[in-house]
Amino acid sequence: MRLLNRTAGRLSRHRRGPLAGLAVLLLGLVVSGSLYTALAPAQAQDQPSATEQVAQGKELFLVSCAFCHGQNGEGVPTVRDGYQLGPSLVGVGAAAVDFQVGTGRMPLARPSAQAPRKPVAFTDEETAALAAYVASLGPGPAVPDESDYSIEGLSDDEREEAISRGGQIFLTNCTACHNFNGAGGAMPRGGYAPSLHGVEGKYIYEALLTGPQNMPNFSNGNLSPEEKRDVIAYLGSIQDTPEYAGFTLGGLGPVSEGLFAWIAGIGGLVGAAVWIASHTTRSKKNKVNA
Repeated sequence: MRLLNRTAGRLSRHRRGPLAGLAVLLLGLVVSGSLYTALAPAQAQDQPSATEQVAQGKELFLVSCAFCHGQNGEGVPTVRDGYQLGPSLVGVGAAAVDFQVGTGRMPLARPSAQAPRKPVAFTDEETAALAAYVASLGPGPAVPDESDYSIEGLSDDEREEAISRGGQIFLTNCTACHNFNGAGGAMPRGGYAPSLHGVEGKYIYEALLTGPQNMPNFSNGNLSPEEKRDVIAYLGSIQDTPEYAGFTLGGLGPVSEGLFAWIAGIGGLVGAAVWIASHTTRSKKNKVNA
């Protein structure tokens, strides 16, 4: 018992010593540093800093994009005045890059009236790096967050209202090119409005925001973020709705329906009229001969 008391007394005297506090502080720093080293580096490596991301994007840009868009994204003019091999990317923002590269439209395989959607050439990390580099060239629309184009957090009544509003906006502004159910259609000078079926909500939002190819851009001053979200909700609802009428004729509206009516409907009536007339004439001849 006396030994324990003596040991406790010594420890108590050491705790009150001038070096005790420093030793405890150093021990705490060593423990916290060890824990940080064990847990934090993996996350730090997976998420490069903004400067590193821009530098990576610039390297990718110089290899894959500079031929058409210039080494600094200034665009490359052609011998014809007013025409460019690739437009300037200064000020288009990260959203435009995410749309064009994320849907495979860029890099462009060959010059054409419109950039078609094709398999993606870059990974998500590389696309984000390219978007960060182009965004550094000048201010422009940022890549939207999922909350900007999704109605998942809304109640059932709010979802119905959003879909209804989106339908009115789409039918007013978009059906002239994409037709009433988003199936797409032809445009002048070799262009076309692509089908919106199966397109991710993020890319529809970015297309509305940036106006790719022949499409006009609907800035937040023209269509608010909530209205863009409502349009996306409407497009999702018509894709989920079954076609109760059966044969949809491609969903192209009055063009395909009118063509079917002329060929199948009126063509069938003409065929029936010809058959009736020929049958009547044959019957009369048989009566005369008899």
